[in-house]
This record gives sequence, structure tokens and C-alpha cells, in this order.
Amino acid sequence: MTRTLISSGSNFERQIGYSRAVVDGDWVFVSGTTGFDYTTMTIADDVVAQTEQCLKNIAAALHQAGASMADVVRVTYVLPERDDFEKCWPILGRYLGDVRPAAMMLVAGLSDPRMKIEIEVTARKHA
Repeated sequence: MTRTLISSGSNFERQIGYSRAVVDGDWVFVSGTTGFDYTTMTIADDVVAQTEQCLKNIAAALHQAGASMADVVRVTYVLPERDDFEKCWPILGRYLGDVRPAAMMLVAGLSDPRMKIEIEVTARKHA
């Protein structure tokens, strides 16, 4: 089995010691991903906009790994504010509504107070 590391280009990956995603055989493990736009290193104030950017970032990592959102089998959502989750549902449904992976939502603090959501996925290529 080949292990491949996928990078977003963020300096945090090398500094902290993690990869945006790790490919291990048919499995793709995407790290917790926030709503930062990696090209500008900016983040929107709105949880809905952050959710959209999270999923764009995840889709890009999956694409680099040879997978897609259709291959997602598990998703974890982390939000500091429980009441924000329902606002995200239309965006989540657009990206994952047909896929319907196993899911869990947690309420917890995130490392930067500007972050309103973090999403982690596991995918199996051509699931």
C-alpha cells in the first residue's frame, strides 16, 4: 500500500506536523478543515460562507487524492455555537445530500475565534 500526503500549501501543515489529507490505499482521510480561503488566507465572518469554503477546500483535497465528494463515507462537524449548525444545512445538503455519509456534529471551541465551523471527512475512492 502506498501512503500519499496531500497539502493545501498552508504553512500550518509543516509547522504543526499534519497533512490536509492522507491517502492510504483506497482510503482518503481529510483533516479538520476550516473556512479559510488558502489562496488569500482570509476567512469570512459568516458561518454559511465558511461552510461553503470548508467544503470547497475538502473537495480540492479529495480531487488531489483522486476522489470526490461522492466518495465521502464519514463526516464530522465541529461548531463552537450549536445554533449555527442549522444555518449550514442547505450548503451541507448541496454537497452531501445525495451521498448521505455517516455523520456526527460536536460543539467545541476551535483554535481561532474567527472560525465558526470545522469539517473532517473520510472517503473511500469509488465508494
